[in-house]
Amino acid sequence: MIAVVGSNNVDLVLLVDHFTRPGETQKCLSYERFPGGKGANQAVACKKLRAEVYFLTCIGSDGNGEFSYSSLTKAGLKDGLVRVEEPNGFAMIEVTRDGQNRIIIFPGANGTMSVELVKRHLDGLLKADMVLLQNEIPFEVNFEVAKQFKEAGKLVIFDPAPAMGVEEKIYPYVDIITPNEEEAHQLTGEYGETAVHKLMEKGCANVLLKRGEKGCLFAGKLGRFELEAFRVNAVDSTAAGDVFNAAFAVWFERSKDVHKSLIFASAAAAISVTRMGAQSSIPSLEEVLNFLEERQVEGFRV
Repeated sequence: MIAVVGSNNVDLVLLVDHFTRPGETQKCLSYERFPGGKGANQAVACKKLRAEVYFLTCIGSDGNGEFSYSSLTKAGLKDGLVRVEEPNGFAMIEVTRDGQNRIIIFPGANGTMSVELVKRHLDGLLKADMVLLQNEIPFEVNFEVAKQFKEAGKLVIFDPAPAMGVEEKIYPYVDIITPNEEEAHQLTGEYGETAVHKLMEKGCANVLLKRGEKGCLFAGKLGRFELEAFRVNAVDSTAAGDVFNAAFAVWFERSKDVHKSLIFASAAAAISVTRMGAQSSIPSLEEVLNFLEERQVEGFRV
């Protein structure tokens, strides 16, 4: 089982010709509403890739909350969905014609997550072999979960996104930290491999640096691996990092093989960027395996 503790949002996606400049007004080319949030994206992706999942999240009492709750339950997620008397979290996302995105987040109900809530759900969460964390909920919640899982001998994967408010006290409890290049820079003041080593010096056992279309770099106690990304025609990179994290966790839980898990995650993320939306872009296990077979990548069987 994989535990996910984190956010759920409703993504309000505006397709635009280019990123809106200061003082500029432009008409959007299209508008759509999708279920999203880094926690929910990762939980749904794990579920769609056929993992057993316990997802702890707070859902708002407004229309967006009803939309999110309906989407999560339809995805097969039931444990840990906590209803609260707050507006649901949402994200306003600008997506350009070439698939780049800019995101503004309203935390809403996600901000009500607490250490006390975690403790009430701890028995269910600790049935999992590993936990996926992101940074769209209060930091103290992430710290408590990481500490509890680490002390229980479980694997902790932390996506420090967004990279604001991350305190270094969490690093010794993190087995794999998974920033993208900009997040790694925000956390260390460095880029690339220098940032990776800086994070390890600060206490992270392993660092998985996500480089988007340039691939990924993994370094730490579990080894060193550098992979190129699969080439695809991208239309929307929203949630690609979440799909990557979830897919890595799913295959690592199955195989305990870092290198193959990185390949599997790269394939899942590559498929996701060819589709619009967050959760709507998540591939199934069969789609990922077929993609790898088409690319003549061997060694992937269920």
